[in-house]
Amino acid sequence: MYMINIKTPISEDCVNKLKVGDKISLSGTLYCGRDAVLPKLVEAIEKNEIKKFPFDFNGMAIMHTAVSPAGIAPTSSNKTEIENSIGSLSLAGVKFHIGKGSLSEKTKEVLNKYNSIFLITPAVAALLTDSVKSKKCVAYEYEGMEAFYELEVENIPAIVAIAHGTSIYD
Repeated sequence: MYMINIKTPISEDCVNKLKVGDKISLSGTLYCGRDAVLPKLVEAIEKNEIKKFPFDFNGMAIMHTAVSPAGIAPTSSNKTEIENSIGSLSLAGVKFHIGKGSLSEKTKEVLNKYNSIFLITPAVAALLTDSVKSKKCVAYEYEGMEAFYELEVENIPAIVAIAHGTSIYD
């Protein structure tokens, strides 16, 4: 199976070359957040408080998951708190949103507007967890396993599900 190898941070050029159905292998820094923390990041973006964070949103990849002792695996990205965060996070520079499930037409349009992409990963926690080389909490530690984490990963498999206004679910 042909895989496109991608290393973070993700460039505009990289995004422009991807199309729905492409299979990728993602390595580098991957951030993890879900229902509890993504709305807090959006609030910080809207208040222009992103300088307080020890990371840069530009070229970022975020997986919609908690980081638990059992590992990582994506949650449903169409949960209100998650899907509603995608526009603001994309505007701030996030290029890859990684999760599972179909997203709304409105979210597909927002991804297209900000040249960001939605990826889906296999729901196989053991496979994904084996790709994690290191992890550290970088924001909202009080949220426990749902805090915002920074991971160093090698070869996270994913499929482009939404790109340039087209969806794999259409």
